[in-house]
Amino acid sequence: MTILNDAQNLFDYVREHRRDFHRHPELGFQEKRTAAVVADELAGLGLEVTTGIAKTGVTALLHGHKPGKVVLLRFDMDALPIQEQTGVDYASEVPGVMHACGHDGHTAIGLAVARLLSQKREDLAGTIKFVFQPAEEGLGGAKAMVDAGVLENPKPDVALGLHLWNEQPVGWMGITSGAIMAAAEIFEVKITGKGSHGALPHQGFDPVLATAQVISALQGIVSRNLPPLETAVVSVTSVQGGEAFNVIPSMVELKGTIRTFTPEVRELVLERFRQVSEGVAGSMGCRAEVLFSSITPTVVNDPGITRLVDQVAGKLFPNDHIDQNFCTMGSEDMAYFMESTPGCFFMIGSANEAKGLNAGHHHPCFDFDEQALVKGVALMAGTVLELT
Repeated sequence: MTILNDAQNLFDYVREHRRDFHRHPELGFQEKRTAAVVADELAGLGLEVTTGIAKTGVTALLHGHKPGKVVLLRFDMDALPIQEQTGVDYASEVPGVMHACGHDGHTAIGLAVARLLSQKREDLAGTIKFVFQPAEEGLGGAKAMVDAGVLENPKPDVALGLHLWNEQPVGWMGITSGAIMAAAEIFEVKITGKGSHGALPHQGFDPVLATAQVISALQGIVSRNLPPLETAVVSVTSVQGGEAFNVIPSMVELKGTIRTFTPEVRELVLERFRQVSEGVAGSMGCRAEVLFSSITPTVVNDPGITRLVDQVAGKLFPNDHIDQNFCTMGSEDMAYFMESTPGCFFMIGSANEAKGLNAGHHHPCFDFDEQALVKGVALMAGTVLELT
């Protein structure tokens, strides 16, 4: 319980930094102020700090007094292009940008964990590698850091990450072995036909009608092409084409996302997506061009490391509900760190309905119960001490 007490003693520190980051949000690869604060705090603890990794990323090394494992701890720093509507006194001071996903909390937790563990150097074996990552929100920050060599010098043996989770209340934790977050793809489809006057549709090949049929047919991939016990998501989120009420356009563009958990399902869904789009459009005299862009692989937790995190959580929080079967179709580029390094990515419930702190992630009213910060600090630091 000492770790929990230590984390609770850091509550004012972690809350102060969380609110500072919240007031000054920065978009992906633009986190200059955030990175500077992080670097200054870590340097003040006597850690070996490196800045400017993948533009704005920061790493820091904390060496224990004995040889042992290298444990990577990852925290994301970026905000979202959303106008905040919370009305709190620490609301964003940057128009059109806010921390609507909890990354301000993650960064503050990382600083508090560094402070807590730096006070316990004599108890540490091995090296703790703190990674403060830019651009998690679909911009490729994790891959950019991996490409920049963040998994070398020293090479980590274990990777840990966390996410404050406003879909569940404080007192809940999601600690799941295996796949926990989905692989994510962006798709773009251009459906090209032959435009015509709106009153003379027989003189063209209508891409609007073809688009409607393609969208409808795409929904059959999950319901009719996947085995019933497998799962995926195919979501069309943007349809753009035409400007005038009396003109059938020559092209319509679709955009959206695909989410899957296994490579086999991913391959099947992508293949069927292309076949359906091209086939349905072709049957209506139009042509479909399909482009896929991968955002992130599946986040897959190592069974042994996840078991350890679960045990530490049980000791620290015996009255909390630990969900060992949690998974979500949300995606996380923590997956890039864990492709080559066994690890665990866990969720900390952060909502509090009684306080009105239950807006979903990426919502303009997003905010969370700051007691979740203490839980995050304690569980991360406690797991590190068990590993080293």
